[in-house]
Amino acid sequence: METFTLWCSLHGLVMFLLLTTIDEGSSCEAPSSPWCFRRNVDKSMYLCEWSMNTNESNVTFDLYFNKTKIGNIKKNFHEVHEEVLIKNRSVDIWVEARVGNSICPSPKRSVVLAHIVKYEAPQNVSVTWLKTNLSLSWPAAERNPALAEVWYRRDRRPSESWEKKLININNKNYKYQVTAVNLLKDSVYQVQIRQQSTSPQVKTKLWSDWSPVVTVPAELEHEPEVSVTTTLLNGTRMMILTWKPVPTAASVTGVTYSVSDSSQECPCKRRKRRKRRTDIETNKYTVYVSYSAVNISVIAKNAAGRSPPAVIEEPAVPVADLKLCDKTLLGKKLIRTTCLQWYELQEADPRPKNVINVSGRMKKQERKLRSKNIKNYTRYLYFEHRCVAGKPQTVNMCLFYQKQGVPLSTPLDFTVFSETHNSAHLSWKPIPYEDQRGFITHYNLCITKIDTQHELIGCYNISSSLLKYRLENLTPGSKYNTTLAALTQIGEGPRASVIINTQPEKPVNVWLSLGLLFVFFVLSTTCTIILKRIQNKLFPPVPTPVIPDFTLCQPESPDMMERKEEVHELTLHHILPAEKTVTEKSSEEVGEEWDDRTDEDVEDGRSDSEGSSDECPDFTVQALWSSRKGEVTEIEQADNELELLIYRNGLVFDVKTDLDGGN
Repeated sequence: METFTLWCSLHGLVMFLLLTTIDEGSSCEAPSSPWCFRRNVDKSMYLCEWSMNTNESNVTFDLYFNKTKIGNIKKNFHEVHEEVLIKNRSVDIWVEARVGNSICPSPKRSVVLAHIVKYEAPQNVSVTWLKTNLSLSWPAAERNPALAEVWYRRDRRPSESWEKKLININNKNYKYQVTAVNLLKDSVYQVQIRQQSTSPQVKTKLWSDWSPVVTVPAELEHEPEVSVTTTLLNGTRMMILTWKPVPTAASVTGVTYSVSDSSQECPCKRRKRRKRRTDIETNKYTVYVSYSAVNISVIAKNAAGRSPPAVIEEPAVPVADLKLCDKTLLGKKLIRTTCLQWYELQEADPRPKNVINVSGRMKKQERKLRSKNIKNYTRYLYFEHRCVAGKPQTVNMCLFYQKQGVPLSTPLDFTVFSETHNSAHLSWKPIPYEDQRGFITHYNLCITKIDTQHELIGCYNISSSLLKYRLENLTPGSKYNTTLAALTQIGEGPRASVIINTQPEKPVNVWLSLGLLFVFFVLSTTCTIILKRIQNKLFPPVPTPVIPDFTLCQPESPDMMERKEEVHELTLHHILPAEKTVTEKSSEEVGEEWDDRTDEDVEDGRSDSEGSSDECPDFTVQALWSSRKGEVTEIEQADNELELLIYRNGLVFDVKTDLDGGN
């Protein structure tokens, strides 16, 4: 009985342990079947990977190749060298997951390991716009061609579906490159890529994982709009470059600007003139350069490419009235921070050509070799630069001739214009630099009168800065031969000549002058009369009464001739009752008497009166007054009527008598 009881207890324990094991095993989820592959056909390492959905942290895996076991793997992948594997015949591979005391095996997979290749996911994908096509490139997985699957869609448009394309790709310079066509280059795109081997050695071709999503900004179509502000600072030019930001679609992944210039960090610090390049993220840059010519370029760059370069060609600083160099440092010992430059000047192209650099950092032999490139009879623009506080500074700038000669050609386009009877104007163009062969000090102009004797009028020295000249005091109707030559310190070049024909002197047209004077006189007289009449209409003259002076005076000399009295007729008018009043009638009669008088009578009367006023009044006038008074009194007393006495020569006397006894 005890034996039976003990057996039951042992059986119960075993069953309990078995049930516990089964219960624990049921909680373990089996992993997926593993894949073992190489990254390309040349690799000797195999990568095995599998997947498993578990949250346990203490899971370990055992990898089996037939009977070969590789245990205690902590991750869901493992690398195995080909030496421990069977590559060229089929093998069974599986993996067992251990969670606690549970073992969860995966399904088995029979494969030939040498036939399996899985590329890595494309990395470091670069994108470039080519008009409306988008070029994608990344490092090649191997030398053999491959197959790529490209997905793309416009950014921030989740409703749009992915465009998918399978493209065969070739290995060019160890890079795979595909092109997506007919896209909108001013839009932002998202791109994903995966790849697959197409090698004939590969029987089982696995797709790689997807690359990270690549954001492609819009194309930078135009060069930056750069503005330059230049400030001269004692031999140094401070150039401030500013430009406008690029469009938003082109800057979603960030934009940098590459600024490069053809100058050197410090004068002639490098033996070769190589461009300095600086990448910045702002749209402003300050550069210090010398007075010599410099080219500066600004390029905008984003993840999809770069813009066309904006090139600023800054010529050498123009200095007015450059003189020939008095002395240079050619052939002398130079300090390390000194640089000499020679620009060969050519008339047609102001940009520097055949630039010669000599630096203090060069060896003496190299400096001599460079100096031998300087030509005789050739004009150079000479610069002497130094490096001061890390900035280039120009300390000397002048025209340089290693050796001078006489000009080879005449001044160009020597012509005459605006010829008059005694003057003429001359003009010309300077000799090209390559024909000057020296510094032009002045021009020599000679004029000779062409006649039977060919008389030399004179020669004149003209400044080299002048290109026009006026000849005066020439003889009308004459012919002159004029020559012009340029001179250097060595001598005079060939002469250009031109013939001057002065115009004959024209006589003055006397009749035309008289006619013009007559017309002027007539117009002046007519205008004066019209203005007088207008003045009389607007402002009529007020007559001035003539009051004779009756002051008695004695003749100054006894020889004065006696004046003869003149007695004029008097008319006495009676006012009729039925007629007009005496005042109105007398006024009309007086008016008629004034109208009947002629201008001559008036003038005679005025002249007589004026003549008498100088000496003394005539006694006849006084007698006439007294007699007229008496007559008026008698008439008033006799008829008791109003009467009017009129003096025919213009003197009017009105006497009113009121019938009722008034004044």
